[in-house]
This record gives sequence, C-alpha cells and structure tokens, in this order.
Amino acid sequence: MTNLNHTPSGNRLHIGIFGKTNSGKSSFINAFAGQEISIVADVAGTTTDPVYKPMEIHPLGPCVLMDTAGFDDESILGSRRMEKTAAAAEKADIAVILLAAQPPEEDGVFSRRFGQEAHWYRKFKEKKTPVLFVISQADLCSEAEAFAAWVHKETGEEALAVSAKTGDGMERVREMLARLLPEDLEADSITGDLVSENDTVLLVMPQDIQAPKGRLILPQVQTLRELLDKKCLVLCVTTDKMVRALSWLRQPPKLIVTDSQVFGYVYEQKPKESMLTSFSVLFAAYKGDLPYYCEGARFIDSLTENSRVLIAECCTHAPLAEDIGREKLPRMLRRRIGEALSVDIVSGTDFPQELSQYDLIIQCGACMFNKKYVQARIGRAKEQHVPMTNYGVAIAHLTGILDKISTGC
Repeated sequence: MTNLNHTPSGNRLHIGIFGKTNSGKSSFINAFAGQEISIVADVAGTTTDPVYKPMEIHPLGPCVLMDTAGFDDESILGSRRMEKTAAAAEKADIAVILLAAQPPEEDGVFSRRFGQEAHWYRKFKEKKTPVLFVISQADLCSEAEAFAAWVHKETGEEALAVSAKTGDGMERVREMLARLLPEDLEADSITGDLVSENDTVLLVMPQDIQAPKGRLILPQVQTLRELLDKKCLVLCVTTDKMVRALSWLRQPPKLIVTDSQVFGYVYEQKPKESMLTSFSVLFAAYKGDLPYYCEGARFIDSLTENSRVLIAECCTHAPLAEDIGREKLPRMLRRRIGEALSVDIVSGTDFPQELSQYDLIIQCGACMFNKKYVQARIGRAKEQHVPMTNYGVAIAHLTGILDKISTGC
C-alpha cells in the first residue's frame, strides 16, 4: 500500500545511473545518496537487476535513483539484464553516464574510444533526455579533471570528475542535476483548467474489492490532494450515495470525477450543468497523450473477432475478482465484438518491444509510472503504427459518452 506521507514514485524525478561493468556506478550512487543503496564489490556484474531507491535529495526534491547493470555485461544472463537496463532508461528523466577515470587523449574521438557509452548517449538524446557525464574514481587519476574537460569538448555535455571514496565533486553533481531538471516535470496538472478555487467537485469513488478497507487507490488520492491545493470544495461519495449527495447541494457541482467502470451510471444521474470525467481520463491527459488515446479508442469499432488486443496494466498487483483490466474490460470488448476476440494482458514493465501483432493497445491510467516512461510506451506504439488508448477513454467510448466528457486538455 502506498504510504500517503510520501510522494508517489510516479511523481518523482527519475535519475538513472548508467555505465560499463565496474565503472563505479554503485559506489557513486551510494556516495551521492549518502547511504548504502547498492552492493559494491570488485566482482564484475555485481548489480544485476536495476535497483530503484526513492529519496529526498536537496536541491532536487523527491527522486528515484536507478542503479543499473553494466551495459557491457556479457554473462549468460547479460541480454536479459540489458532488457531491464533499457526499461530503466525509458523511465529516466535525467541520465548519468559514468566513465572510469583515465588520462585524456588529445587525438581521441569519443564515439571511437567509448562506443557503448556513445551509443547510449545517442539514445538518450533521441528521447530528449538530459545527460550528465561523470568521471568516477577521480581520486585514482591525477588527470580526471582534464579527462572531464575532454569529454565535455567531445560531446558538448557537462562532465564532472568525482570521487565516491572522498565525496569530492558530489555537491557539484547535485547542482548540475538541478540545472538539468526538465522544465515540464512539475508543469502539468491532473485536473488542468477544469476547476479553480471555490469550485465544487464531486468525486464518485466505488470502494470495491480493488480498494480494500482502509485505503484509496492512488489516482483518487492524487486527484483529491490537487483539488485541495486548488482550494476547491470537494465532496467524496461512493456510487450508491451519489444521488443523495447531489440532492444536498444548493448548486450542481462544477465537475464530477468518477471511476471509469461506473461511467454509464454516473452520466445518467449527473446534472446537465456538471462536467464529467474519470480518474483514468484525467491521467490519460496528465501523463499520456489524450488526443492520441481518443483516436485510438475509435479503432474499437473496426475490431473483429480475428483481431488481437493488448491490455497493459502498470501495477503488478495480484489479480482480484472483477479486476477492471483482466476481467471487466475484456468482457466489455467481447460483448461488443465477439467472444473469439483475442486479448493479451501484461503488467508492470512487461510491455512488448514488438507491437505490430496487435490491432489495439489499451493501457491503464499509469499512476504508478512517471510521465517519461508512459511517453516512451506511446512513442513505441506510434513508431509501429499501432493505435493505443487507455482504460477510461476506452470505456467512455464503449458506453457512448466519449464526446460528452471533459478532459482538462
């Protein structure tokens, strides 16, 4: 269960640490964080799967530090580890590439001397991910600063010499990372311009088996917090209390936000004056690409029983009865298209690289993932010309109200 006293992982700055095996990534991340996050050893390949550590780091604020396997891992499991490193790279808001300190070569060429580092550097630049080069183990090389200057000259990117052993250079790293913060990291709003101060908002939140006793699901928590920050007047009810709550209000609420699975009922019961949306639709605009999702939802009408649909959950929870992604949404699709419709389901980061076998992808609201990773999934679907939508948008289309809901875009 999410600790409500901490910033959710999906809203934290994700800093990925990348480099060759034994380049000092784990030592660097431990020194940078001021605590032992990753195991340090002289054995090659000590870090296997990526290590994710939520932290509060001044002046960056809430972060997730990601320690990854060396991208030159040639062990039996090396290819699998590289898949995990690639997934971490897709989540990185900022990439730190480590280079082991060594004397600079005046006639050297970066892409020739550091082929693998240059390859990953180009990948990050293609995705518009800011990159910081770090020359590690500077205490072992008297020319580390000159080497950093050479890397900067070769790439045009900042390069800093640091020592995990002595701590030298770590404060400069923090300052540089703060300068590299993506401008739009905190710019977006879940509810957009749908509401403002003193507006009344009704949240319809079914408390079924998906939200066990004692907790709210994360999108509800985050939306509620934002509305309170906006100084809105917020009323929270379960579906069965919605009509009674509306009768108590002198004026209809400016906005009603509901769980997507009860879209149809809430739409039928809401006042005409009130705008309607769902938590999933809000997150489609907040982290995804809502116009693209809306376009993708309309491909539902062209599906046949020979079609193949991928449903991608971001959570890795154990499936429960009447799970929206595993049961309700497939049932709604088959009711519309036919029982023979093929539906594949993946969860967590198990999102296929090859998508061309699918006629449609339906993703959840992705509250557990950061925007960078959601955009990477969308980019992959677009590159392979596969339409994509999300739970809330798909359900709104299936219930015939997609053009009647508000999005905040």
